[in-house]
Amino acid sequence: MSAAEVKIHLVDGTYELFRAYFAMPSIHAPDGRPVGAVRGLIQTLLVLLRQDDVTHVACAFDHVVESFRNDLYEGYKTSAGVPEDLMSQFDLAERATAALNVAVWPMVEFEADDAIATATEKWRDADGVQQIVICSPDKDLTQMVRDDRVVCLDRRRGITLNEAGVNEKFGVSPWSIPDYLALVGDSADGIPGVPRWGAKSTAQILSHYRHVEAIPKNPSDWTVTPRGARTMAESLARHRREVALYKTLTILRTDVPIQEEVHDLRWDGVRRPEFTAMCEELGLRAVVDLPHAWAG
Repeated sequence: MSAAEVKIHLVDGTYELFRAYFAMPSIHAPDGRPVGAVRGLIQTLLVLLRQDDVTHVACAFDHVVESFRNDLYEGYKTSAGVPEDLMSQFDLAERATAALNVAVWPMVEFEADDAIATATEKWRDADGVQQIVICSPDKDLTQMVRDDRVVCLDRRRGITLNEAGVNEKFGVSPWSIPDYLALVGDSADGIPGVPRWGAKSTAQILSHYRHVEAIPKNPSDWTVTPRGARTMAESLARHRREVALYKTLTILRTDVPIQEEVHDLRWDGVRRPEFTAMCEELGLRAVVDLPHAWAG
């Protein structure tokens, strides 16, 4: 990577907060607020920021779990079932990330994935950008992968998916991921999928037709014939309207209002006064000295 080229790391802050909540012990601030997930988030972000190739970073959060997709489909994921002591840490997580001097995108109408997709689309081919690394294991975000220029990184497992990796994992190209999820379903988002459409047979069909709209209605016209093709076709015929909706839900938006430019994402150290004050307020003395670099 030349001096003029940068990598942009786009972090799924909501995922990281959830991961920290279930991985870290429950602790509380002096005023009684739960802060265990926030502490875990701070720690994992500082680990990321220590990497030599991490120079430009942004972190997107679901400021609220619900989005415009809930208006489209009643069964879409909601905050129901999210532990109250985790929900109460959403605002603190955004504050902590900002104190780390990382650009924060709190989403209300849209989702964090939409912000990441928008940033990816905005900067993928920008001058001086060598690569965009999407830090999330979310299946939805694999639709944004392009060759080796845009990749998805599962930091917990240490697995990076480029375009070939997406094909290997799902059996379809990144362009077909919305179709794949619409047909197979995505329990994390409340999308049920279509009966009879399993992962293997769906991949077999989409690897040829690419998009659900291109699949012939008559299975005798199918170029590929997985086992149970006729029952699959019948099921799809009964659920085409639902599939169209599911696909709309799984397609990430790329029109989120993002004001930052690439240079605004440059990370030049933690904001010491803000970070120290927050650690003191939340009783996080164990992490106050963890930053390896401070903003000038």
